[in-house]
Amino acid sequence: MRDDKPQMDERIRGFKGYGLVQVLHGHGKGKSTSALGMAVRCAGSGRRAKIIYFDKGGSDHYFERLALDGIRNIDYVATGRDRIDPVSGQFDFSIQEIDKTEATRGLQLAKEALASGDYALVILDEINSTADLGMLNIADVLNVIDIKKPDVELILTGRNPAPELLERAHLVSNISLERHYFYSGVPARAGLDF
Repeated sequence: MRDDKPQMDERIRGFKGYGLVQVLHGHGKGKSTSALGMAVRCAGSGRRAKIIYFDKGGSDHYFERLALDGIRNIDYVATGRDRIDPVSGQFDFSIQEIDKTEATRGLQLAKEALASGDYALVILDEINSTADLGMLNIADVLNVIDIKKPDVELILTGRNPAPELLERAHLVSNISLERHYFYSGVPARAGLDF
């Protein structure tokens, strides 16, 4: 018998259908992949999903987008600059003004998607880390959650979510890191890691 049984969330006792808030966070691999799987599931059920990628600009590093282009019920948009140097292949960790501008653009797109009534599921991929790194104000992210239509499921992914986001969520999954081949010198692999 498990001792770490999750507590009941009285806010949603007996809830049915779409409309909850999920947060997928932690330092383990699989947060975006899990959210992507839920988008595919949603689309397969005949519903529409929208993915807004935060801080994932560029088109050469995210092969899942090529597959998404062929899925009728999933729309997506990428915000942020391409952080991979085309010559060295190194990731640029700096935060520039353009990063904040792109994050704000993504948040506006999120508002539109959540309020439109066009989507059953909206995924804000990497919004947790985008806010944690100061590209977005957490109060603005919370405001987006507040304008969500009641029947729209919302998934927020990324490391280091603000405590306020965790409090608002009805599902919180912390994907922990126990071992990762990256730390053994294995580079990111096309089709598995990007």
